[in-house]
Amino acid sequence: MKKIAIIGLGYVGLPLAVEFGKKRPVIGFDINEARIRELQNGHDRTLEVEDDELKTASQLSYSSDLSVLKEASIFIVTVPTPVNEYKQPDLTPLKKASETVGKALSDGDIVIYESTVYPGCTEEDCVPILEKVSGLKFNRDFFCGYSPERINPGDKQHRLPTIKKVTSGSTPEIAEEVDQLYKEIITAGTHKATSMKVAEAAKVIENSQRDLNIAFVNELALIFDKMGIDTEDVLQAAGTKWNFLPFKPGLVGGHCIGVDPYYLTHKAEAIGYHPQVILAGRRINDNMGAHVASSVVKLMAQKGSVIKGSKALVLGITFKENCPDIRNSKVIDVVKELHSYGIEVDTYDPQADKEEVKHEYGIDLINELNIKYNAIVLAVSHKEFANLSFDAIRNKSTVVYDIKGFLDKKMVDKRL
Repeated sequence: MKKIAIIGLGYVGLPLAVEFGKKRPVIGFDINEARIRELQNGHDRTLEVEDDELKTASQLSYSSDLSVLKEASIFIVTVPTPVNEYKQPDLTPLKKASETVGKALSDGDIVIYESTVYPGCTEEDCVPILEKVSGLKFNRDFFCGYSPERINPGDKQHRLPTIKKVTSGSTPEIAEEVDQLYKEIITAGTHKATSMKVAEAAKVIENSQRDLNIAFVNELALIFDKMGIDTEDVLQAAGTKWNFLPFKPGLVGGHCIGVDPYYLTHKAEAIGYHPQVILAGRRINDNMGAHVASSVVKLMAQKGSVIKGSKALVLGITFKENCPDIRNSKVIDVVKELHSYGIEVDTYDPQADKEEVKHEYGIDLINELNIKYNAIVLAVSHKEFANLSFDAIRNKSTVVYDIKGFLDKKMVDKRL
C-alpha cells in the first residue's frame, strides 16, 4: 500500500492526515516545528481534530524533516493560498511546497493539490517547479491530481468524510487512481471531474457564489439602513417564500469566501476578460467594516458621547463563530476604523489565540471585562457571548451594535 505525505498540517491538512492515517501509512509534514511537536504530543490547537481522534490515526507520523518525504509515493499539498495587499494571488506557499515535493519525487509518484487555486494553476505554475527540481517529466515519470478542500473550520457536523469530494487527475488512469484513493476515507462519495482545470474552477466558483449572495444582502443592508428598516426583519419576512435563499449580511473574511473570488478574477483578467459582477460583490463586502464603524459612531453621537477618547469593546476577532481561526478576519477593519475616529478599542475573544492575534493584527486581546464602554460591537457570535452579562459593561448611553443578529433585539441599538 502506497505511503502518503500530507504537506501542511493546518485546518485542511491535519483532518486529511488523520483520516488517511486510520487506513494506511501517512507522513504528516509541516515546516513549523512547534506545530509538529504539538501534534506529536497529541493536541491540535485549531480544534479541528479532538485529542482522542488523533490517537485513532495509528499509521500517522509527524515530521519537519525533508528526508522522510522520500518514503512517500503520493504527496497531497494542503498549504494556504492567500492574497497579498493588492488582492492578487500569493502563490509563495504553494510554490515552496512544490519545491519541497520536487526534491522527494521518484518515478511513478503522484502529487495531488488541495489548495485553492485558479483554473490551470496546477499545470501552469506547479508542474514546471516539480519538473525543474526533480528532473522528472510530467505525465511520464510523475503525475498530478487536484481535489479541492471543502473543510469548514469549526463545523462539527460537516466533517471531511461526510462532505462529497471532487477529484481529478492529469491522465484518465491517474484520475481513477486519485478517485479511488479518496473513496477510502470519504463516506459521502466522490465526483470525478473531467479535468484538473474543471476541478480547480469548481472550487473557486463555490465560494465566489456565496460571496456574491452575501454581497447582495450586504447591499440590501446598506439600502435599508438609509430607509430606517431592520434588515433582519425584512429577511425573515422574505424567507417565508419556499425558494428564498437564507443569506445574512455580515463581514466576509476567512480563508475561502473572502479570498477565492480574487483567484478567479485574476485568471479572468490574465486572459483578457474584466469581471464586473464578481468584483462588485468583493467591493461591497470589503467595505462593510467601515460601514459598521461609521454606524456605531453616528449612534454614539446621537446618544451624546464625545467620540474622541471614548471606549469601545469589540466582541470577537475570529473570522467565524465558535472557531479559533483568525485568517483574513474582517473584524480588524471595524477595529481600525473605530481607531481612526479617535476611539480606544478593547477586543475580547475567548476562542482566539492571543499570540496569533498579536502577531497577525498587532492587537492585544483583553483577558476580562471589568469596565463600562461607550460602545459594544458584537462582531462574532461565539457561544460564550450568549450568557455574557452586558449590564456589567454598559450604561444607559452605551451603544450596542450587533453585526451577527445574535443578541436579543431588545438589548441592541442596531443590527447590521
